[in-house]
Amino acid sequence: MKSIGLSGAHAALWVAAALMAGPLAAQSYPAKTVRMIVPFSAGSGSDTIGRLIAGALTEGLGQQVIVDNRAGAAGNIGADIAAKAPADGYTLFLANIGHAANVTLYRNMPYDIVRDFAPVTQVASAPAIVVVHPSLPVKSIGELVKLAKAKPGAINYSSGGAGTATFIAAELFTGPAGIQLLHVPYRAGGEALTAVLSGETSVYFAPLATALPHVRQGRLRGLAVTSKKRVPLLPDMPAVAELGYPNYQSGNWYGILLPVKAPREMATMLRATTLKALATPALNKRLVDLGYITIGDTPEEFAAHIKSEIDSLAKVLRDLNVTAN
Repeated sequence: MKSIGLSGAHAALWVAAALMAGPLAAQSYPAKTVRMIVPFSAGSGSDTIGRLIAGALTEGLGQQVIVDNRAGAAGNIGADIAAKAPADGYTLFLANIGHAANVTLYRNMPYDIVRDFAPVTQVASAPAIVVVHPSLPVKSIGELVKLAKAKPGAINYSSGGAGTATFIAAELFTGPAGIQLLHVPYRAGGEALTAVLSGETSVYFAPLATALPHVRQGRLRGLAVTSKKRVPLLPDMPAVAELGYPNYQSGNWYGILLPVKAPREMATMLRATTLKALATPALNKRLVDLGYITIGDTPEEFAAHIKSEIDSLAKVLRDLNVTAN
């Protein structure tokens, strides 16, 4: 994870590069509304960042970029729709860590996240926050582990579905902690959040952006963040890694992909416009305030990151004997 650190001049150079790479396409693209497929529901972490980026791209491209939520199957439904969309630059796809995990967790996938897509740029990453419903009598990770060991399988946790970032974060913790939590999967992250808010479930390894307001309002109790170190937004909240689990780290990343045969100059322009948007103080501050770390890497770096995540998650998930079934 790295901060983008883009200056206005740096972003401007990328815009100029985009225009030189495909002058004719740059002059005519986009000529109509652009669709960004977000493969999770409204209220999810992906939806939150997707709408922020879509708004910024609308301004930067001079054409409306709309968010099209296609939730289900841990992001696989939306990914399949995007993979089969016309490769004309008018369908963007917002991928996340779950799509790397799904390669291992699901059999007979209808799409290939590497073969069927062309990376544009990784937009941002973000840790999760371990939250519990106030009715659960724990105020720390240590107390949660102690209670879970005393009542194996009696404490449940919600997720946005097997293979999602919220599922991965929980499963990567329960193994090293030596505890059993009952997994209650929901169709999407918004439903998983609603479940823990209502007390239907007790624990949620939640996206920081969506859970933080409820923690601040006292509707949820935050125990720890899943990043390697504490986050500036919550300086008094420990990281799980501080609490006896030094190798634990989990979170999510978000990046823009295009159908693989989309014109390269359009991908270049989209990346340039995205980087310029990420460099604007207003959007950058909004993302930081929500707990995101902006990135803005190259297509080659993003492609390498996706492949690395597929490989590393495959090893971990197989070692833990975790499946989507």
